[in-house]
Amino acid sequence: MDISSIGITGVAAITAICFLAAEIVKATKLNKKWIPPICGILGGALGPIAMRVITSFPASDMLTAVAVGIVSGLSATGINQTYKQLTRR
Repeated sequence: MDISSIGITGVAAITAICFLAAEIVKATKLNKKWIPPICGILGGALGPIAMRVITSFPASDMLTAVAVGIVSGLSATGINQTYKQLTRR
């Protein structure tokens, strides 16, 4: 499989990587208030990388790639909070 054919799935990959990073941060002594900024920064760094590697990535310029990455990274915290709220008793 050619990695350039992944396309929009690259956005989900950034979210999954940031979610994993958030879980790693939770396992450390670092204050949990830093999880959203870490996910946003990591996503912002992964966006341009994904744009270069994945030809059908939904961004054609660096600024848009960073923005897509940040939103994808921050969505990892949103997914986590949605799950927590839905499973709360």
